[in-house]
Amino acid sequence: MSTGSVLGSVTLAYEAIWNQWRQCAGVRLLVEPNRDIALSGAHLLAALSELWPAKQGALLVRPANAALLFELLSQAPVPGLWIEAPHQWLQDARFAAQARQAGQRGVPVVWSGEPGQSPTPDVLRSLHTAVRALTHQEALVALRTSLHQHQSTRVGAQASRASPVHPGALYEGLASAALVDHALDHQGALGVVGWPTDEVLHGYRFKQIQPAHALVMAMVQAIDADASLDSLERQLGHEPLLTYRYLRYANSVAVGLPREMDSVRHALMAMGYAQTRNWLMAQLPHASNEANLNPIRSSMVVRARTMAQLADAGMEEDLRREVFLCGVLSQVDLLLGEPLGPAIQRLPLTGRIVSALLGQAGPYAPWLAIASAQESGSAKLVRELCKAHGLSTEEVNRALLRALAQKS
Repeated sequence: MSTGSVLGSVTLAYEAIWNQWRQCAGVRLLVEPNRDIALSGAHLLAALSELWPAKQGALLVRPANAALLFELLSQAPVPGLWIEAPHQWLQDARFAAQARQAGQRGVPVVWSGEPGQSPTPDVLRSLHTAVRALTHQEALVALRTSLHQHQSTRVGAQASRASPVHPGALYEGLASAALVDHALDHQGALGVVGWPTDEVLHGYRFKQIQPAHALVMAMVQAIDADASLDSLERQLGHEPLLTYRYLRYANSVAVGLPREMDSVRHALMAMGYAQTRNWLMAQLPHASNEANLNPIRSSMVVRARTMAQLADAGMEEDLRREVFLCGVLSQVDLLLGEPLGPAIQRLPLTGRIVSALLGQAGPYAPWLAIASAQESGSAKLVRELCKAHGLSTEEVNRALLRALAQKS
């Protein structure tokens, strides 16, 4: 089986890994074979490494069945690729020995388990790190420890280190921003897998979310440096809320442009650098430095990039930009704190975008559905959608990997 065809024999889904700076430090990639056939671990790792630059951080490969795990553990190390070995399979002495030998060869083996589980001392010695999860009781202890740490800091006392959160480990399933902050900022966790989006946004239910200060400032600096139109458009696309507000402003009576602006590029061209800079400067005093919003914005941008990658390679560039805009705006309601329908109807968007976002119909709807399924971590749903919309899993897998590999 060639490296190309192996991507057509699996379905991929993913979860991002976030570090202390709330930046994407890697990706956990679920790999599920489409059929009950033997896959070449060497070809799979070669195909993944071809599309995953090691400088992008770790690509944590999580095989969906034991046979694929055993095959992957028998391969030589590949820069940037880690292999996840679930606890349930490492209970088998044969798998434990294979994992130990892989670790000795330099393969980054990452243990994972259910809440409260820990790797055995024998397995632990050969591990690169572990993906841990907290039980409800452990989460409660962690929150109490976090509260004690904050209180100790205020009074100058020595903070307690009784937390169940282990330094140097990855954590999944952290259900609140407080637990994330405790793990990343106080306990030295390597990163968190996934993000408590709903809980973070719940904290903003009584106040308005603002665009990211760093991204607004970066755009001002880009204009001052006379950056290209392509560069400005790309940078604006990194901030979904800013994109939405810019399009609203460009179409406002105050600006008075002679026609409606249905794309960021057209708005930039019509308004020009000076007027755009003035508008950005007006956003700066209200812009946000809330780091816990960064993963939410970044995930929205990955969805948009995936959709743009899924678009036909022969599609006109303007239409590819339109597909990207569709993806960027597909969750802007979360940042606005209002239903998507009224928010979208305030913009003069094309019927193709409106149909996809509000009616789950039209030419962009399949790409939106598949990109959404990929970020949910459900390979089964991705595969079902590929079949329903007549898309090959190889095409969809390549689009996802290219989108994830793009630098912000």
